[in-house]
Amino acid sequence: MTASAVAATGAQQAPGLNRRMASFVYEGLLLFGIGLVPGAIGALFVALTGHRHPLQSDASLRIITLLIYAVYFTWFWSGTGQTLPMKTWHLRVVTTQGQRLSQVRALMRFVASCAWFAPAALLSALNGWTGWQGLGAAAIGVVAYAMLALVHPQRQFWHDALCGTRIIDAKPAAPP
Repeated sequence: MTASAVAATGAQQAPGLNRRMASFVYEGLLLFGIGLVPGAIGALFVALTGHRHPLQSDASLRIITLLIYAVYFTWFWSGTGQTLPMKTWHLRVVTTQGQRLSQVRALMRFVASCAWFAPAALLSALNGWTGWQGLGAAAIGVVAYAMLALVHPQRQFWHDALCGTRIIDAKPAAPP
């Protein structure tokens, strides 16, 4: 789909913020499960060998988990343009020209989308917040970042504008 075709179909505006945030929450639930995998593997290693592996430090587990998330998003965004929550909520990520994302652009979008959590993580680290305080800061940061989409001319998230991508409506065609 070319840029003119996108403009002609009226697909310039992003799907509603409510749908995109519902997909975001669903994605968070899936990522929670995926994030448990490195810790579970480490616990299994300790249970079987009785030794702690050097890669089981908290920092190493966070980096490994972040890499797993990067592979997850890059794989799906560059393949079908949809993760499972995006399929459920009929959303798709494409370039501004309506094309499928390359793996490089998908990875760039993942890195840029970490901006959702960067201010809250920095604020929590500087203040020594953990637990509920850190979670509260993250929630406020996510809501503030999502609300910034309302000031974008096409209602897109700012990491999409930065990466030359956008979220479009992917509702299936009605049966005849």
